Amino acid sequence: MFEALSDKLGGVFDRLRGRGALSEADVNEALREVRLALLDADVALPVVREFVAKVRERAVGTEVLDSVSPGQQVVKIVNDVMIEQLGGAGAVPLNLTAVPPVPILMVGLQGSGKTTTAGKLGLRLRERLRRKVLLASLDTQRPAAQLQLAQLAERAGVPSLPIVAGQTPVEIARRAMDTGRREGFDIVILDTAGRLSINQELMAEVTEIRAATNPVETLLVVDAMTGQDAVNTAKAFNEAVGVTGIVMTRMDGDARGGAALSMRAITGAPIKLTGISEKLDGLEDFHPERVAGRILGMGDIVGLVEKASETVDQEEAEKLARKMAKGQFDLEDYAKQLKQITKMGSLSGILGMLPGVGKIKAQLEDANLDTSILKRQGAIISSMTPKERRAPDIIKASRKKRIASGSGTSVQEVNRLLKQFDDMSTMMKRMNKLGQKGLMRHGLSAIMPKGMAPRNRPY
Repeated sequence: MFEALSDKLGGVFDRLRGRGALSEADVNEALREVRLALLDADVALPVVREFVAKVRERAVGTEVLDSVSPGQQVVKIVNDVMIEQLGGAGAVPLNLTAVPPVPILMVGLQGSGKTTTAGKLGLRLRERLRRKVLLASLDTQRPAAQLQLAQLAERAGVPSLPIVAGQTPVEIARRAMDTGRREGFDIVILDTAGRLSINQELMAEVTEIRAATNPVETLLVVDAMTGQDAVNTAKAFNEAVGVTGIVMTRMDGDARGGAALSMRAITGAPIKLTGISEKLDGLEDFHPERVAGRILGMGDIVGLVEKASETVDQEEAEKLARKMAKGQFDLEDYAKQLKQITKMGSLSGILGMLPGVGKIKAQLEDANLDTSILKRQGAIISSMTPKERRAPDIIKASRKKRIASGSGTSVQEVNRLLKQFDDMSTMMKRMNKLGQKGLMRHGLSAIMPKGMAPRNRPY
């Protein structure tokens, strides 16, 4: 997400940083390029105009032109305006302060990921907030839609409203709220029907359901990949039913990102949640300052730390650290590490959270960094015997062939894994031997494998 926009803005800012003093003409020229980059990213024209005007107003003052590092100052102003455009600093939480059961109405077009998002939201509210949630499908249009939500509810570990044939969406909604009151549910998630496009029938149905249930939250689910169409959808739904929050799905896709930058300005409703994977736990809070940081190449270290804390087993990590300190790291430990990393998502997504990684994106892609590699390495280790995992030195030609055959990989891949593990083990043994003081005295070159240590080059 945002890769093309991030690359273009990065080029503009690199040129600004390269100059000493900045004239008003320099700022205007840079803003012209920013404007084109935003339009190319499918940001709505009125939003682009407002964005550029705000940046120009702040950037052409003495604060920038007389600054010690004017280029950096312009980047900061663009970052501040982008955060405002995305909704201001900090995530906007769901409003759940009402007498239970709290109704949450899910609306959107067909194919936007609305039903899947309802399942994800059910899981999130149950696990994170310990709420008792009921899922109810009001979709009588799409075949098996109610069954799909029932299956998602089962996977999420939350109850779903029993299906009664022949009821209208409004009747189902009333039954869901009645069930919620009688059975002591905290929250009732109402998944409405979608259409392939906005029409009067759809809006009339959603309006009627809204009047019958009086939802505390009306969440519009839009697909980030649809760009400007997502903005038009948001505008239509907001005018018809009054949207309180937006959920953007497929934020991990190869989209241009304009919809996210346009939503708040067009609807006045904040983006509250984002869908970042197909998994049921792939729903995250939307943090404008973190998204702005990633667009401008500043990374999202806070998000990375949060992701790690949610997925890494602390006790397992501490046990592993103790083994590494003693130089007792084996392939079973390596396999556990691979599983922990895979839980965090795609490697390109993780690396995208690091500052400055955008500039070496091409090299990273050439290196073919992907969780599929980690899964293949995990399969290789799973095909080894416990003895082989603990003592990889015994793995010779015949064993390598057996392991490759059992894991559906090649002998070359087995060799590559063993070489990587051997390099890691060598580094750990050297670290253990040197100790903290020795490492500080000799630096990283003392533990790097032969041929990898940095050399002093003549200039």
